[in-house]
Amino acid sequence: MNKSILILPGDGIGPEVVAEARKIFEWFNQNSEYRFTLETGLIGGAAIDAEHTPLPDETLVRAQKVDSILLGAVGGPKWDQLPRDIRPEKGLLKIRKALNLFANLRPATLFHALKDASPLKAEIIRDLDIMIVRELTGDIYFGEPHGFVNQNNERTAFNTMIYSEAEIARVARIAFGLARQRSQKVCSVDKANVLEVSQLWREVVTRIQQDEFADVGLSHMYVDNAAMQLIAHPKQFDVLLTPNLFGDILSDEASMLTGSLGMLPSASFGDTYSLYEPIHGSAPDIAGLAVANPIGTILSVAMMFKYTFKFTDAADKIYCAVNGVLNDGLRTRDIFTEGTTLASTSAMGDAIVQKLFRC
Repeated sequence: MNKSILILPGDGIGPEVVAEARKIFEWFNQNSEYRFTLETGLIGGAAIDAEHTPLPDETLVRAQKVDSILLGAVGGPKWDQLPRDIRPEKGLLKIRKALNLFANLRPATLFHALKDASPLKAEIIRDLDIMIVRELTGDIYFGEPHGFVNQNNERTAFNTMIYSEAEIARVARIAFGLARQRSQKVCSVDKANVLEVSQLWREVVTRIQQDEFADVGLSHMYVDNAAMQLIAHPKQFDVLLTPNLFGDILSDEASMLTGSLGMLPSASFGDTYSLYEPIHGSAPDIAGLAVANPIGTILSVAMMFKYTFKFTDAADKIYCAVNGVLNDGLRTRDIFTEGTTLASTSAMGDAIVQKLFRC
């Protein structure tokens, strides 16, 4: 039951929220049959400052030896003037590609206690439970060629949106497999009316469903309509399957249904490795102020327990503790509403740890 974890705090609020996740691992070390060995590595701006690269070779080697990885966040204005190839975000993209983390799971689940923190009406979001499955190592972020050229006497930039059949098929199988454990329906998002790459996406997703997952329902939706439907009728969705770019945008939109970007965890995995992180960024404007919400990071640990380690009971205990603290009215600044109690980052983490004893 001993698992090794590489923790990559990163930049901005990353170290603050990861510190609260450490408390969760330590609680299980002391109060359960599970044991976790924690080590720390560099990525992003912190790695640039120390090693002059956003992803040191040592970090990547260690990432390939541990059982899973927990990441905080990368980036910030401090490094914006660096050449694009060595900015903090390149470290994140590189580790995803190097570890072949092609599937990204981003749940958007509303805790009942936060129904008033969402900008949407309670009746629209009540019992919301969506799983966004985002392809993570293809599409326009990794497509070649890309860059800058001089064209018609002016500077021009270009990127390539590209997918192979195999890339689409493998992430589609993840989405359909998850749907079998949920409500047995998948909505695949594309822009097949104008993009050839989306036409291939739709064809491959449809074929995989017909050949391998006929028991799972499949619908298709253009991305612009999906963005609208997420706000107007979000509960129509169960599993949303998206390409990389569209999923990046739609998952952030979905986060606001739950009350705050700080609430959402994510899982990224391939055939061998896994990495877990909150979906929020480094939020440099609030770094060091002790106001960041650690729940997205703590729920990322719960996802690690559930999907990589199959420690379902431990994952359920974390969800129970988070739900209990929210029901008690404790809130960080991003989810604070009148009548609740404002808590610092560490106070929220401590409260969740204490609630574990009762779950």
